[in-house]
Amino acid sequence: MQTELTRLLGIQAPIIQGGMAWVAEHTLAAAVSNAGGLGIIGAANAPAEWVREQIRLTKQLTDKPFGVNVMLMSPYAPEIAQVVAEEGVSVVTTGAGNPESYMALWKSKGIKVIPVVASVALAKRMERAGADAVVAEGCESGGHIGESTTMTLVPQVVDALNIPVIAAGGIADGRGLAAAFMLGACGVQMGTRFVATKECWAHQNYKDKILKAKDIDTKVTGRSTGHPVRALRNEMTKQYLDLEKKGATLEELEYLTLGGLRKAVVEGDVKNGSVMSGQIAGMIKEELTCKEVIENIVAEAAKLLEKGACYE
Repeated sequence: MQTELTRLLGIQAPIIQGGMAWVAEHTLAAAVSNAGGLGIIGAANAPAEWVREQIRLTKQLTDKPFGVNVMLMSPYAPEIAQVVAEEGVSVVTTGAGNPESYMALWKSKGIKVIPVVASVALAKRMERAGADAVVAEGCESGGHIGESTTMTLVPQVVDALNIPVIAAGGIADGRGLAAAFMLGACGVQMGTRFVATKECWAHQNYKDKILKAKDIDTKVTGRSTGHPVRALRNEMTKQYLDLEKKGATLEELEYLTLGGLRKAVVEGDVKNGSVMSGQIAGMIKEELTCKEVIENIVAEAAKLLEKGACYE
């Protein structure tokens, strides 16, 4: 399935794996790339040398293109930006900040730069700064979110830009990929769907929590702080939302979530940890390989597009 995205990145399927903190390491990234998509290493708040090691480990497992997600609020972001340039990855995706100060460095090394955006204004700024494409991420996604839905955000970003747009948020099957094409996107980014894969190293409790989720099982915490986060509801989200209602301070709220994602992903504490997940979790019922996920999605989307979905 060739699109503007596959041609830009030299991949087979128009599917990018999200750069999820604590989840997106070399094994998952390599598996997604080997399956025809674009695997991503999530740098998050990790030190630069960890990122360098992950890049080199990924290269041992795949000769296909892969990328690194640079979380720009990280104190290690400047060093990671340099490591990415030195190690010669194919793609950088960015979040939680403005990558403009690193653009020239990355572009000089032939690296494709794809910022994740949650608004038209930021998307236009990224195009002016030299981005090769953007990921327009709706609030259905897991983790840190914006306000607009994928259905409303993607077509507005598409209309505003001249570079490729990738849709993200609430996508886990071929219907989602086909819908993204209809909205004007040339591919999709998925996070939650790739957590529930056999190659993902996340604790089985985390995966099972996703597999058992219903459509209404995510909650958004942190709206009072201006940094909303979507996760599956548990004791932690209940306590957090109760504290928000009582007008708790930022320090009190941050203390409750300190190390929460690691608790869930690494330790398997899905009661007190932060089980970040998109709303699409309610549709994910089976743990598959990355190859099965990508092949199923592409086949389903192709079939829908060929027959015109619900049209005779």
